[in-house]
Amino acid sequence: MFDKVLVANRGEIAVRVMRACTELGVDTVAVYSDADKHGGHVRYADEAYNVGPARAADSYLDGEAVVEAAKAADADAIHPGYGFLAENADFAARVEETDGITWIGPSSEAMERLGEKTHARRVMDAADVPIVPGTTEPVTDSEAVTAFGEEHGYPIAIKAEGGGGGRGMKVVESADEAAEALESAKREGEAYFSNDSVYLERYLKNPRHVEVQIVADDPAAAVDGGGGGNDGGGNDGDDGNDSNGSLDESDVVHLGERDCSLQRRHQKVIEEGPSPALSDELREQIGEAARRGVAAANYTNAGTVEFLVEEDLDRDSDEPLGPETPFYFLEVNTRIQVEHTVTEELTGIDIVKEQLRVAAGEGLSVSQDDVELEGHAIEFRINAENAAKEFQPANEGRLDTYDPPGGIGVRVDDALRQGDELVTDYDSMIAKLIVWGSDREECLARSKRALAEYELDGVVTIIPFHRLMLDDERFVAGTHTTTYLDEELDRELVAEAQEKWGTESSASDDDEEVTEREFTVEVNGKRFEVELEERGAPPIPTPSGAGGASGRQQRPPQAKEDESDDGGVDVAEGGEAIEAEMQGTILSVDVAEGDEVAAGDVVCVLEAMKMENDVVAERGGTVASVHVADGDSVDMGDVLVVLE
Repeated sequence: MFDKVLVANRGEIAVRVMRACTELGVDTVAVYSDADKHGGHVRYADEAYNVGPARAADSYLDGEAVVEAAKAADADAIHPGYGFLAENADFAARVEETDGITWIGPSSEAMERLGEKTHARRVMDAADVPIVPGTTEPVTDSEAVTAFGEEHGYPIAIKAEGGGGGRGMKVVESADEAAEALESAKREGEAYFSNDSVYLERYLKNPRHVEVQIVADDPAAAVDGGGGGNDGGGNDGDDGNDSNGSLDESDVVHLGERDCSLQRRHQKVIEEGPSPALSDELREQIGEAARRGVAAANYTNAGTVEFLVEEDLDRDSDEPLGPETPFYFLEVNTRIQVEHTVTEELTGIDIVKEQLRVAAGEGLSVSQDDVELEGHAIEFRINAENAAKEFQPANEGRLDTYDPPGGIGVRVDDALRQGDELVTDYDSMIAKLIVWGSDREECLARSKRALAEYELDGVVTIIPFHRLMLDDERFVAGTHTTTYLDEELDRELVAEAQEKWGTESSASDDDEEVTEREFTVEVNGKRFEVELEERGAPPIPTPSGAGGASGRQQRPPQAKEDESDDGGVDVAEGGEAIEAEMQGTILSVDVAEGDEVAAGDVVCVLEAMKMENDVVAERGGTVASVHVADGDSVDMGDVLVVLE
């Protein structure tokens, strides 16, 4: 087993991985950005290293900085968690090529094979895993889209090769929409994944989203003696077999399925297992298809094979979908997933520990015959969002009160604690509430109790939405589909739930004086730069010449930018600064310096919460300056364009 693992992530997933490491006697290392210097994962880890400023591209997505932190800490392995670099094959390869550091995950070659969606579809098709009718090669022009529509009918889904979670996907309802949707999908693919390649699929109108958790042993590690990192060594054929070891289905264990059909804008909100809609026969078919596909791709470690299952809207909720029900491969998530906790509660298997064992060359501790599912489990994502405002994420807040629920069958995965400031630079998740019961009925009842017990003040959350869903007829019956929230749920009911049970975000006290002090201390012969903060205290002079941080030493705080209303941007008298109204990513900039614009003209396109938003000029003028570029991340209030 490893001696020390660096977790290349933040928040609750970082803490969750560290807990597994601690139970195995493995030391842990955190990485953090300037925005996260007080983060819960930093508190929990044995060591912590600053990897850059708040912007994710300059910190958590900086693969070189993460690997350098691992070297400085003498870590012998890196676990990526989910998000950030978790599915980045180039980063995995960088770790694999670093002497003395093991990548905890599938090989970079397997990640690359399955990360390219068209390639993954070919692999699954060859393994006799059903795939949604679509293209297995990228499309480049709108004529290909309309030709596909004429053959298979509308609607069509245009999907980015590197996409996921709804990003880079556009739905085409008719031929008239083809050209615009194609350009939009390519634009998002380039902005988010540096890959504007897209492919087509028939869009299923009433699907369920069912995914199978797998863990796969690494025969190559057994051949090599284990513990030496992931060598890769595969060929480029679609069979995916690596030269230093090949998988068969006996190396792959599936741990049952999860139903993630309750989604808004293709993003999961509530996940549960087993699926309330599947018969045992259909469940077995899907599980075995997942094992076949993973073995064919020569995929090792943990992952999730996602499927779409066609729901019968006329079926009785007491009659599950039978073995004749069509289901189709969607994608493979080459990492641990947010909702892996559901499977852990059903099986009693710690999936992160299995990841560590496989990566260390020790092999899986379970076989397929060992897997038994017991009871029912549901995960609720406790996000800092206002469901009554289209799930708009909070941009500030402090946990004035934070008292999560407990009792039999209740698990909370989190990293924040009472008094913590909400960090909104990355995602909106505060915690995950996972509830187990002996059956679905008990699980729903226990979930009501747990959500009612969840005391949280100072930050707006979607807890009221979750409480509403536990009385929702379609959800309780288990007949909902992935489109239910977006197309059918009564928005007035959501607003009423928010008013009845909701909390508001509390602004931080920006006027409180914060004194930052730096000290050099020596512990066991090692020197460290220590940074302390004291609120409400006068500044105390400290000796000059403190060195920059390296390793455990924290970097000095970044200089604060001008916090005036214009963000420090010069605006001539009578001019206008066009600001971002929400946090998001710039997909396109449609003006340049010197351009004339009229009131209502689009100056740029901002993606936020799975939607493209046109940013328009409120009045006419000349573009004096442009302050963003394609792919930039922006916060609410950032100046995008200045007019004069």
